[in-house]
Amino acid sequence: MPTASPVSLAVRSAAGGLILFAVALALPAALVGPVARGEETTADAEAMAHATGLSKAFRHAAEHASPSVVVVRSETKARKAPARGPDRRGGGGENPFKGTPFEDFFRDGVPEGFDFHGGGGGAGMPPRSGVGSGVIVDATGIVLTNNHVVEGADEVTVELPDGREFKATEIKTDPESDLAVVRLENAKDLPTAKLGDSDKLDIGDWVIAIGNPFELETTVSAGIISGKGRELGSIRRAKFLQTDAAINPGNSGGPLVNLAGEVIGINTAIASNSGGYQGIGFAIPINLAKWVSEQLIAKGAVERGYLGVSISPLDKETAGELGIGDKKGALVTEVMPGTPAADAGVQELDVITGFDDQAVDGPRSLQEVVERSGIGKQHKLAVLRDGKPLTLTVSVKPLPDKVSQRGGRGPRKLPSGDETYYSESFGIEVRAKDSVAEDAYEGFDGVLVDRVDPEGVAAEAGIGPGVLIRKVGRTPVTSVGDFTAALEKESSDEGVLLQVRTPRGNAVILLKKNG
Repeated sequence: MPTASPVSLAVRSAAGGLILFAVALALPAALVGPVARGEETTADAEAMAHATGLSKAFRHAAEHASPSVVVVRSETKARKAPARGPDRRGGGGENPFKGTPFEDFFRDGVPEGFDFHGGGGGAGMPPRSGVGSGVIVDATGIVLTNNHVVEGADEVTVELPDGREFKATEIKTDPESDLAVVRLENAKDLPTAKLGDSDKLDIGDWVIAIGNPFELETTVSAGIISGKGRELGSIRRAKFLQTDAAINPGNSGGPLVNLAGEVIGINTAIASNSGGYQGIGFAIPINLAKWVSEQLIAKGAVERGYLGVSISPLDKETAGELGIGDKKGALVTEVMPGTPAADAGVQELDVITGFDDQAVDGPRSLQEVVERSGIGKQHKLAVLRDGKPLTLTVSVKPLPDKVSQRGGRGPRKLPSGDETYYSESFGIEVRAKDSVAEDAYEGFDGVLVDRVDPEGVAAEAGIGPGVLIRKVGRTPVTSVGDFTAALEKESSDEGVLLQVRTPRGNAVILLKKNG
């Protein structure tokens, strides 16, 4: 017997459901008698009134918001490849891939053995064009959109639903939140959107997304808020609203609107295996977008508050090792000297649970509240240290530019022969930090992981060669001897916390035998 296709199975199932439903409706009529015509008419009228009311609400929201939703077209000119020379990064050390999707893959410029030069001086990168959406937030011609819609563009053109077209005279971007504002040339009396309050949203609230998916201008799709506080790794400084309103390529930068016609989010990303809508979309909450755009308009850049700590999520096992009842909070993995946190007395392995009486449930929520806090003012910081609550006072400073650029390439080892220490119970071997030729960990003391047993405790915890172990528990290690003395006091059955550093930053790892 041939196997039915998923489509035919679905059709048969749906048909069966309709038959069963018809029988279920027929039985009550035979058993209890006919329903009064007046009662049936009243119920139908009430249902129709509810449906009509919802339809009118969607129509009202679309009519109020759509005139302020624009098409954003970006054009990027062709880029010539730099002249060939000993510096593969091009003239002046500039990476020829800078500003393109290939920058992360070729951080050192043109790979050895490759030649991107053709006749006439080199092909370089071809011209690019893109289409997104935006929303007018000021009648004098200020449009709010996504950074990725206009990033790197040489020319940006904005088209209104009424057919008017404007060129952008000024573009200010914040890649950290993926937001941008565009000022239009010779614009006045433009239709503007009303901005709502995204903090008042709840899961299940109706919303509509407006934009230009696949260049279909002023398209409206409806759905609900299906999640809040979502984190996307590619955008570090935003917690997203999740919606099942259809969002597709071209919707980026357009508004997510509530039934009052107020913008409560900026559509930004989708979760998709195909590149198109698959039921999950993400929008930047409008309260964050308002804060970012106000700073971009006033200062040209975003000034964020800064504590001076590296933080990581707190999992159940680490929380138990630190004597904390639950896992709510942000674990401090590093306190940088001379920073507000250092001045306030914050220590590594502290767990930050609150900031100015606002609960902190993880790294992103702490980052969010600190960044928007008053700079130069005193703030209360609630921490747990060794399981005991403590309140500190911290004065937040502006985030330095260099903080987000910290990191480096992994260490490259010299020929073997240096002193090492091997722990069979933890399945790890370390060597001295000075056994690297390129020090990716300048300014940090510790020992380097040389190898791990593939099935050992360290491997299970995710530790690999090249990781710098800075502390065993709270004990700093500056040599193989320090590490040996500290680790031999610990048991893999009871577990031990290691404070480590990788090229991505600091982390806390629990080494404990499973079972």
